[in-house]
Amino acid sequence: MGAYILRRLLLVIPTLLGIMIINFALVQFVPGGPIEQIIAQMEGGGDVFEGIAGGGSEVSQGGESDYVGARGLPPEFIAELEREFGFDKPPVERFLTMMWNYMRFDFGESYFRSISVVDLVLEKMPVSITLGLWSTLLAYLISIPLGIRKAVRDGSSFDTWTSGAIIVGYAIPGFLFAILLIVLFAGGSYWRIFPLRGLTSDNWEQLSLIGKALDYLWHIALPVLASTISAFATLTLLTKNSFLDEIKKQYVMTARAKGLTERRVLYGHVFRNAMLIVISGFPALFIGVFFGGSLIIETLFSLDGLGRLGFEATVARDYPVVFGTLFAFSLLGLVVGIVTDLTYVLIDPRIDFERRG
Repeated sequence: MGAYILRRLLLVIPTLLGIMIINFALVQFVPGGPIEQIIAQMEGGGDVFEGIAGGGSEVSQGGESDYVGARGLPPEFIAELEREFGFDKPPVERFLTMMWNYMRFDFGESYFRSISVVDLVLEKMPVSITLGLWSTLLAYLISIPLGIRKAVRDGSSFDTWTSGAIIVGYAIPGFLFAILLIVLFAGGSYWRIFPLRGLTSDNWEQLSLIGKALDYLWHIALPVLASTISAFATLTLLTKNSFLDEIKKQYVMTARAKGLTERRVLYGHVFRNAMLIVISGFPALFIGVFFGGSLIIETLFSLDGLGRLGFEATVARDYPVVFGTLFAFSLLGLVVGIVTDLTYVLIDPRIDFERRG
């Protein structure tokens, strides 16, 4: 097993490098870099894309600056901006410098916020922890027992009406469900039971420990439900189908023939094998919900998390934030994949990745 883990760890390096190379190369062809953003704001254009959409022919001719809207600024100022942001160096040198810094976990500072990328991510992390952790936990706590129940009672009325509810839940987009929750329960048109914004109340510091916990749960109820709806449906059907597939196998019939109780057969034999496919989906579900950061849901509930951070950094061309978070989250995703394989072995010791390799 040790050799397999070592091979997987070594594969992390080229995989991560490939992700960074592809994204860095794509960025070189995207118009409206950070310098153009600054120039557009100084020239009163508001947004660099207005100048591009309004006529890219304004790009300099006859030796003037190549930046849209830079005609009123001295070339020395533009050169100083390029030097400050590092754009006076060729792309290959900039990429190598960036990767060297990232390998030392030095992610630099945001171009426009005067704060380190690490501190900026930590500042937004509570929102993403709330949405990701609680949504994933809620999805697994409901979906696995429900999926097992549906598999045991396959074809019954319980299976039929719960399947209908699951299909409806899967068909409703998370942001649309969030709007429905706001309209019904956050003072939109009917009841004002839950708050509309933030993770805590203004008087949170004055509350007791229990009061803080209740206030926190009160605030996160709606956004967590909106984030869970689609994952809940997918995971329930995945659990059901996995258990149905295992229940029909010969070893289950043999266990029943030996006189084992249905509960012992289900949880002593079937559960271990059926849960493998469910666990395999955990990294994608966790990383997707936790680090994907639903931009629309965060916006609807006025939450300032990683979803909004990523969107704003991309629009503003804040490259240290974009590439720093991409590197960190890609690395974490690859490591979680290795942890998933180790979980396979923990659940079913018969699995031997090293022998298979």
